[in-house]
Amino acid sequence: MSDGRETTENRERARGDAFRQAPLRPPQTVMRLARMGAFHQSRLSFMRVLLRRLKSEGWVIDRPVFDIDDRGVGVATYRARGPQATYTLVAFAHQLDDDQRSDRVIAEAWDATFTLCDGEVDAAQIDRLSGNVPKQEAGRISESELVLSRANKSVRLFSHVVDQLAAGRQPDPEMIESVGYLFRTTAVYGAGKFGAADRSQWSARPEFTGSFQPEMLAVWLIRAFSIDIVEHAARMKSPATAIAMDPDIRRRLGIGNSTGLGMAPFLINHPRLINSWIAARETALARVRALPDATMPQIEMFRQLTRRAAHNAADWHVADERQMARIERLCADFDWIIARADRLSPDDELPWDALYRAAEAALSLEGQEALVSLMLEPHAALVDGLADCMHAEEDVAHRIDGTVPAGDVLAALESQYDWTDSIDYDSPAAQARVWYVSEEKLEPRLGERHEEPLEPYEQPLCPGRDAVRMRRDLASFDPADSLGAFLLKHPEHRHMARRLQIVGGLEFGEIRDNTIGASMIPIDLLRCKLSFFGATKFDPRSDRWLRITMYQGAPFPDELATLDPDDLVYPPLDEAAPA
Repeated sequence: MSDGRETTENRERARGDAFRQAPLRPPQTVMRLARMGAFHQSRLSFMRVLLRRLKSEGWVIDRPVFDIDDRGVGVATYRARGPQATYTLVAFAHQLDDDQRSDRVIAEAWDATFTLCDGEVDAAQIDRLSGNVPKQEAGRISESELVLSRANKSVRLFSHVVDQLAAGRQPDPEMIESVGYLFRTTAVYGAGKFGAADRSQWSARPEFTGSFQPEMLAVWLIRAFSIDIVEHAARMKSPATAIAMDPDIRRRLGIGNSTGLGMAPFLINHPRLINSWIAARETALARVRALPDATMPQIEMFRQLTRRAAHNAADWHVADERQMARIERLCADFDWIIARADRLSPDDELPWDALYRAAEAALSLEGQEALVSLMLEPHAALVDGLADCMHAEEDVAHRIDGTVPAGDVLAALESQYDWTDSIDYDSPAAQARVWYVSEEKLEPRLGERHEEPLEPYEQPLCPGRDAVRMRRDLASFDPADSLGAFLLKHPEHRHMARRLQIVGGLEFGEIRDNTIGASMIPIDLLRCKLSFFGATKFDPRSDRWLRITMYQGAPFPDELATLDPDDLVYPPLDEAAPA
């Protein structure tokens, strides 16, 4: 683990041209849904970025309040104190009947509700929050709060852990591994939603550099709460015999999450931000591939991690047949990866580039992207500083430059959206879906165009089709005339004209696939975003929602000073496993 001085140096070097790099993979390769839906967590994932920063800066986490009764109802607070700021998670524990427990966003009651507050909290603030946070969308928080969240128990595992700890026994490790969490969140809201502090109030703070850092901090503290409350329940059940959970077992518990279509349009609606995420990841890969050789410590670390990642893949089981087939192929891919890792030598020329090139021909997309993540692991000095580049200024509205000649706009469309030439958007299958916003929850939804009367409510979430439509109209327009004149005649293309001017300079800002086609799999969008969060164990429950695990294997607050969070991402090997 790098100390704070080295980390700062890495970040400074990352901003300049100190590192040579191979050519980036082209967007035609990277920005396809099938590949984006195969991304894995990496050193640049936001959970890992957060924990590295908390550790290097010496943050101290404590629990000032734990007022939970013998029914498991009450309030607890978790305080994180850093060099320049303090944040406090306020957690409300509730009694919830089984018939009220639901992962759906329309639920109105939960086992626990949370808010992350800016600074310390006092009794008066907790009292105010107690009247609002448990109501979630129906309540209101203030600019003193950064994040609003809620979670439900994994009832079967929670009950098992309570019973075992109360009897003085550790929970079954296999059951722990098969579920992976005691609580799963069904929403983690931030950036101004429901009255929370707007991003502009905290985005310049050093501890929140990058993306989604307040949300990641909240989830990590929620994980600590999940352990505290299950151990509390065990003590309440049997004060004389109850024990605490073994640290190695509890570390295999993360926080679950259920994510649906509400998140899916994010990648389309935020091209600047997505470009910064993927450009950072691709730059990291290009830097590693450009290395002329590999040291023996790097090779040994890589060999060990490939085996640990293979072990992790072998324990990844889902009900979804499509994903299970991909996992089975991934396990076979790891046989190839391990064999190639064992042949790496310090005498090899451009070893990482040769490894990746061979993988492109031999491995599935799932295997290729798993390998990309693993190749970054031994190269913290090349990779970690890029985390500071993973944000974008999106607050300023983009004004269309209407003076551009229509002929130049047409040329830009043909260049930026040349991938649409292979799609017949006049066919029913190519326009099978409609993105719209539900009236009930104001959340994005996906409907069937030819089965439901949804077109009047369609959201502009298919840039490829809209680019084709704009090209057709531009083709018959005077190329010497201005874009402004064209839009006066065709105002229906204003949103596409604005988007074209935004994504024109963004190599990785646009998904190069049909986002309304019959064969489009929405969870590919979800998985891409969640991989940047740092999620693991993707578990599709349909093509439109999935469950994940966050922070599984990561250190808890009381371990952060002594454990390396980057060394805990992949589970340890059994003692009998080959090194």
